[in-house]
Amino acid sequence: MTRLFAALITALFIAPFAFAQSADDVVWIQVEAQPNLAAATERARAYSASLEDVNGFALGSGWYGIAVGPYVRDDAELLLRRYRQDGVIPRDSFIQLSDKFQQQFWPVGANVLNIPLISPIEPAAPNETQTDQEITQTTLPPAGEALDLEEALAAEAETTQVPVLPEPPKDETLSEARANERDLDSDAREQLQIALKWAGFYNAAIDGAFGRGTRGSMADWQEANGYDATGVLTTLQRAALLGQYNAVLEGLGLQTVRNTEAGIEMVMPTKVVTFDRFEPPFAHYNGTGDIDARVLLISQAGDQDTLFGLYDIMQTLEIVPEEGPRDRKSNSFELIGEDGRIVSQTQVSLENGEIKGFTLIWPAGDEDRRRRVITEMTKSFTRLSGTLDATAGSGDRQAVDLVSGLQIRSPKISRSGFFIDGRGTVATTSEAVQSCGRLTLDDETELEVLIDDTASGISLLKPRVALSPLDVAKFNTVPPRLQSEIAVAGFPYEGVLGSATVTYGTLADVRGLQGEENIARLALSARSGDAGGPILDSDGRVLGMLLPRADGARELPEDVAFAVEAKVIADLAQKAGVSVDTTVASTAIKPHDLREKAKGMTVLVSCWE
Repeated sequence: MTRLFAALITALFIAPFAFAQSADDVVWIQVEAQPNLAAATERARAYSASLEDVNGFALGSGWYGIAVGPYVRDDAELLLRRYRQDGVIPRDSFIQLSDKFQQQFWPVGANVLNIPLISPIEPAAPNETQTDQEITQTTLPPAGEALDLEEALAAEAETTQVPVLPEPPKDETLSEARANERDLDSDAREQLQIALKWAGFYNAAIDGAFGRGTRGSMADWQEANGYDATGVLTTLQRAALLGQYNAVLEGLGLQTVRNTEAGIEMVMPTKVVTFDRFEPPFAHYNGTGDIDARVLLISQAGDQDTLFGLYDIMQTLEIVPEEGPRDRKSNSFELIGEDGRIVSQTQVSLENGEIKGFTLIWPAGDEDRRRRVITEMTKSFTRLSGTLDATAGSGDRQAVDLVSGLQIRSPKISRSGFFIDGRGTVATTSEAVQSCGRLTLDDETELEVLIDDTASGISLLKPRVALSPLDVAKFNTVPPRLQSEIAVAGFPYEGVLGSATVTYGTLADVRGLQGEENIARLALSARSGDAGGPILDSDGRVLGMLLPRADGARELPEDVAFAVEAKVIADLAQKAGVSVDTTVASTAIKPHDLREKAKGMTVLVSCWE
């Protein structure tokens, strides 16, 4: 059997020189993991007595793995099945990739992954009666002769004794566990309580005192993990508990990062994010791997007003979802925002004229790791001297919807609307209110739907707080003269310009293209954002509301638009219990006054996810 595997491994290592292999094709069979180097070395030595190609590697977070290999994947899977059947490896052994391993500790002095070695546990002295015949020699297969693994295994099976699985290391007795527990300092005792709480077995204070509650939680954890429920954790059990607690951090590369420009030092997941750029007051660390995470270091000089301004600005950014707790104090604030996509947590404080903090953006649904990462970041956050230079960075990412390179939160759709009574009731297009998480007026005031009539294309909205409109629509329910001048007020660029604009045109017809009643055709060039805006005559009265351009195969000229007439809006308002002004005016008003009147009644209606 020894010669068989020696020949097999030699063939496998010669293979890469004959043809290319992808990285995933070379794998290992991981058979065991231990929470400390001494135990792992003992187990690797035990496996080596009955198996070839036993290697030991650090796994990170204080754990050490024992693996057999390396093999190409097909052979590894065949060996895995055979070894399980023969009982020479545990049933939960599995295929592992090389990039999951760190430094090698077994065999002593080996370094197949070319990673700097860690100090190994020296093996016991060899048996003095060992003969040269008992030392494995590597035998190469004849040149050009293929090695069939299945045939070789079958041929050797009858003459080879099945190796005995090495016994696991013996654990401490209860009295030994109590004695070792007495040597734990307060930090170590608190860490065990934290791990028990994380695992769901402890819900009391983290105080390092092992009273009845802590003992009960230890016993519950022992029972759940197949140990005797003594209420006192042995050294190996403490390592297993902490290993479970730290397992979620594997592969994140938590390391201390010092950013002298920002004057901040803290632990960060360096295998998940890496530095990208400075855009004051932020140092951007963007995602690099499968986890779509980001970190912002926040650093600027300022006072309380600056701190409060930052608090307000950050809540307008896409990286801070609107749902979640907010806490602002006199010299600090914390923001937590979450939606179905991300969870964002920001912690900022003001000390000695320097505002510093950080934001962690993490994918939603991965709370165990996110909470652990944010805990490590918070615990390690250190303020160094100086703040980020306000002129740092290239500044080539400027845009009206960006703040220091971060996207401002934007609505799903924005359309125009206008006040129809003194309480702030708004008429707008039905298009603006479909499938909205929330509705706002001018990005600030919350609105709710009073009535939505999709047949006419009109929605009436009411504000959740009292408003005092600058101007209110007065409706003209009498059809005006054809070719008379009209004006539409609206937000053609969906709020980018900040205030309503007025566009002029003429009334082309009092019916639709197919003779529809209550629809007026306009000779007017309008944009999508203008939909929902009021159509005014020369007296400043509202003739109707601009409708969205219809989607379809028919392409209409750019200067053709349609409006639902004022009478339909007035009737719908009456149905909703809203009183509107339909008094008759007789004199035209000056163009300037018409423009100001139109702007005073027109609002931006935004639909948010």
